[in-house]
Amino acid sequence: MRTADLKRETKETCIRVAIDLDGDGKFTGQTGIAFFDHMLTLLARHGGLGLTVEAQGDLDVECHHTVEDTGILFGKALAQAAGDKAGIRRYGHFVLPMEEALCECALDFCGRPYLFFGATFERPMIENYATEVTEDFFRAICNTAGLTMHLECRRGRNAHHIVEGLFKAFARALREALETDERLGGIPSTKGVLD
Repeated sequence: MRTADLKRETKETCIRVAIDLDGDGKFTGQTGIAFFDHMLTLLARHGGLGLTVEAQGDLDVECHHTVEDTGILFGKALAQAAGDKAGIRRYGHFVLPMEEALCECALDFCGRPYLFFGATFERPMIENYATEVTEDFFRAICNTAGLTMHLECRRGRNAHHIVEGLFKAFARALREALETDERLGGIPSTKGVLD
């Protein structure tokens, strides 16, 4: 069972994330940020995950704490569900067109956190979602899951398309990296460990 169910509570947020790496591609729950819920729905669907996120945050301040803390917990749940990573492909790569936006994600589930993020947004807000927190969300995932990831928008104009393209590219690359391959036999590293 490649699953995890975690909760994190601070003075700013209270969040629960449940993940099933071999799930049904469905998202349940809500964060209080409709656009972010839309992105999490896409992440579950294109990542082939069962994903539940229940978040309460200080949205009267802004969305940053809720989005970043969800990323922190999502990364921890991802790492727990993947376990020792035996038999996974480890690497994932996807280039995704989203109308005028072209987004790319290359990742290594290696245990070493690193994020290169290359995207800019002409529009600072999509409803109550600040586009700049997109980078914070993915950085939090990399730091807590131990992912090395290069995530960028090669070109694009519409902020909605760019953010959506980044989420979908990540989801597809993650799905590839987490797929099991019996031919790999054990940990996919010549060192015998991924950390």
